[in-house]
Amino acid sequence: MSAASVRRLIVIGLIALWEILPRMGFIPELFLPSLSSTLAAGWNEAGEYAHALAVTLYEVAISMAFACGGGILLGAVVGSLPRPRILIMPMVSSLYAVPLVILYPVFTVWLGIGSESKIAFASIYGFLPTMLATAAGIQTIDPQLLLAARSMGATLSQRLVRVIIPAAIPTVLSGLRVGGALVIVGVVVSEMLISSAGIGYLISRYRTILDSPHVFAGVLLVLAMAVAFNAAIKWIEGKAAIWQTGTRAGQSAEEIAPAALQPAT
Repeated sequence: MSAASVRRLIVIGLIALWEILPRMGFIPELFLPSLSSTLAAGWNEAGEYAHALAVTLYEVAISMAFACGGGILLGAVVGSLPRPRILIMPMVSSLYAVPLVILYPVFTVWLGIGSESKIAFASIYGFLPTMLATAAGIQTIDPQLLLAARSMGATLSQRLVRVIIPAAIPTVLSGLRVGGALVIVGVVVSEMLISSAGIGYLISRYRTILDSPHVFAGVLLVLAMAVAFNAAIKWIEGKAAIWQTGTRAGQSAEEIAPAALQPAT
């Protein structure tokens, strides 16, 4: 039996247990409502959940643009330049070890309880791992590839966009996977702490009145966002599979560098 088949069987088994155990009374419905009652609760309040999901997706999209885009660009710059790497990387690594959720009250003081504070918090939450992974990925690039690009007169921006980032794609995507997941977590957690809209807010509101089916309906939506994001990363990985170990499969650094420096059409 293939690994994919085993994974499907595990998922089907978990779904069946989710429905059967609460129905049979082995788990109190207050702690874990059955899957059918969870889906029914979400369907009955579909409009409310749809509006909350739209708010959360808006905040996640903007946060990912800042966290992942900024993390990749700054990580590429820091990883490719020795002096900034020596100065900045230890500080960023130390900051990453700090539980950043303790800073969220500071963002609410500065930016209020609207979307701005959640976007700022989630952006920083996902920015650090993306930057660290990108900077680490730069170190795996074939030095001959960088030397070839530099010897042909490539500017720093050309080396970043045409050589460094594409060559570090496997590691960059690993950081993107972690950073994007943390962005989703950051948005939802901030909505649960102080908010008046979003999936996290609904989960927190229904939790206070012990409405477990509606709580788990919100949890399912968060899970669906995470699964969709992971699927998108896998799709990007498939498209970027041509880049391996800093060079194209079957090509040398001398063959790649001239092509990388050609003007984009």
